[in-house]
Amino acid sequence: MIRGQLVRSDLPGLYRRTCAALEGCQGGVLICNVVGVSADAVAIEALARLALGARRHRCQVELRGSTEKLDALIELVGLGEVLMRRTARADRIAGIGSAY
Repeated sequence: MIRGQLVRSDLPGLYRRTCAALEGCQGGVLICNVVGVSADAVAIEALARLALGARRHRCQVELRGSTEKLDALIELVGLGEVLMRRTARADRIAGIGSAY
């Protein structure tokens, strides 16, 4: 889970924790809750690092709770093909919004 405002100094640790969590995994989906994450350059860099770590373990990244603004930024920078997104609205419709 990524919570709230990220700063660039958080990113190396985030990448290390992601890789450690995926150690021994070869395939699957890394689900990342991004509710409340700002749509900015630091968030995009964090998501790119998550995608890289997941890819190195043959996993995909699925974002949950992504906003329209964050989705637009993801598309703008070309990460749309590597980050599957499930919006907060889709989660509410599926009845899992309270799980976050």
